[in-house]
Amino acid sequence: MNSTLSALTFKKHSLSKLLTATFATAATLGAMTTTLTVDAATLVENVKGYTLNESGKLITFKNLVIDEGKVVALDIDKDNTPVDSTIDGKGKVMLPGLIDAHGHLLGLGANLLEVDLRESSSAQDAAKTVAEYAFANGQQAWITGRGWNQELWSDRAFPTAADLDKVISDRPVALARVDSHATWVNSKAMEIAGITKDTPSPAGGEIIKDADGNPTGVFIDNASQLIEAHLPKASNAIYEQQLHAAGEHLLANGVTSMHDAGIDRDVYDFYLKEAVEGDLPVRIYAMVSATDPELSTMLGNGTIRDKDDFLYIRSVKAYGDGALGSRGAALLEPYSDAPHQHGLLLTQPEDMTQLFTTVIGAGFQLNYHAIGDKANHVALNEFETTFKSIGGSELRNRIEHAQVIAPDDLARFSSLKVLPSMQPTHATSDKNMAEDRLGKDRMKGAYAWKTLLDSGIALPLGSDFPVELANPFYGLHAAVTRQDRNNQPVKGWYAHEALTIEQAFKGFTLDAAYAGHMEDTLGTLTPGKWADFILVDQDIFTIDAKDIWKTEVHATYVAGEEVFSK
Repeated sequence: MNSTLSALTFKKHSLSKLLTATFATAATLGAMTTTLTVDAATLVENVKGYTLNESGKLITFKNLVIDEGKVVALDIDKDNTPVDSTIDGKGKVMLPGLIDAHGHLLGLGANLLEVDLRESSSAQDAAKTVAEYAFANGQQAWITGRGWNQELWSDRAFPTAADLDKVISDRPVALARVDSHATWVNSKAMEIAGITKDTPSPAGGEIIKDADGNPTGVFIDNASQLIEAHLPKASNAIYEQQLHAAGEHLLANGVTSMHDAGIDRDVYDFYLKEAVEGDLPVRIYAMVSATDPELSTMLGNGTIRDKDDFLYIRSVKAYGDGALGSRGAALLEPYSDAPHQHGLLLTQPEDMTQLFTTVIGAGFQLNYHAIGDKANHVALNEFETTFKSIGGSELRNRIEHAQVIAPDDLARFSSLKVLPSMQPTHATSDKNMAEDRLGKDRMKGAYAWKTLLDSGIALPLGSDFPVELANPFYGLHAAVTRQDRNNQPVKGWYAHEALTIEQAFKGFTLDAAYAGHMEDTLGTLTPGKWADFILVDQDIFTIDAKDIWKTEVHATYVAGEEVFSK
């Protein structure tokens, strides 16, 4: 598909305005003209407003004016400024629409539409939930779902195919772990995939086998692809269901923009179609998957930015290692609780140079998934080598997660201008197992938000939904308290790495916009930017920090139009 599309008329998601849609390559973007039919200026008044200014300083306001979907002014003299309509904020707190800098949009939609195992208390409990779902969905050829986490079960052991076979053996079952770095299946699924004791583990993956060499039913990282290759292929109809389920959920939680961490060619084309038709419910900064066979074609199309900022494609998501919970995160030294394991590198070292030079050489931002200290170390090394060879540090390249970092590598993020894109709720979810995996010494560079921020680098924040829950107030709470929502541990988990509420708020607004090259139009409620805002029930800047997660969104506006109300 050519990245510059001819002008098309469409209806803008839920808004009642006709716009002229144009996509453009970055080279032609500045020369675009915009045709826009708008309502007259609107005053939003009677609010307790907070935003950052362009310098990142927190400011307050009592009203703002919107015209053509963008903020015109803050704190106007209402008696001397004519407007054509007024929205009464009813004394609510107004915040910019929050930006999740790392999520999986259609994955969230699928999670909302499939069996959810997040609350399961054991493998048997999870299997019971699967059986109930299968009974209610007899038409589904495959039973799929996600959310199991053996670290929350009393035995902390991986589940087995036998656990599922007891309740469903006639249809294949494939269940992603909460972090998507492992897949649990029943015997029927392994039969369909042709998995036997003789099937070798692929590079960057592991088929868990028992003492006799038989596959147990759990597939780690790249091994999951042996199962996924046999799942029913998604269609646009399925994508649409997932998109709108996820969109409704995000808007209800105050998220108006998100960075989609890894899309393949089919989703790339689907997003283009939805943008042209005006059906994207939230703003999407999309990262093309580095493993897609058509990566070169998508890079060749150039960067794509919808003039109304509902779709921006100028980055690539690459995959360095697995996750800590499944012991797939690549570590420099062995796991403390499994001395024979170092984790897995999903992109092999010999392939990194070509990947980095190809992506960065094409002018695309490279966003590299790295959780373990080894994966972070080799990524930073490769960024440094690439910058010396071909440049590209200005692209705001990122390491996604940046979860466990060797202390000597912490300052390199700032010196190399590589952004650590981090997810606060990962820390509060991992606190029960991280020390077991790493030992206390390696915790010095783990979940080190404040250390990284203090080094002088922007800190975009997100949730990694549906790995974690998508509610951004959970992330703000975790960032400030270093506690879970039960206020544990009492003094916070490695509390010296906690952020202030202003720093965390910046991570979910201006820093997230910056990480997506969109700070020119998003991230603050300042003149010239899109009027994406939310009205919430409490003041996150003045309440007790332990209550931040309880914040409820009463209304969400995108480009000045209400898209959710409670």
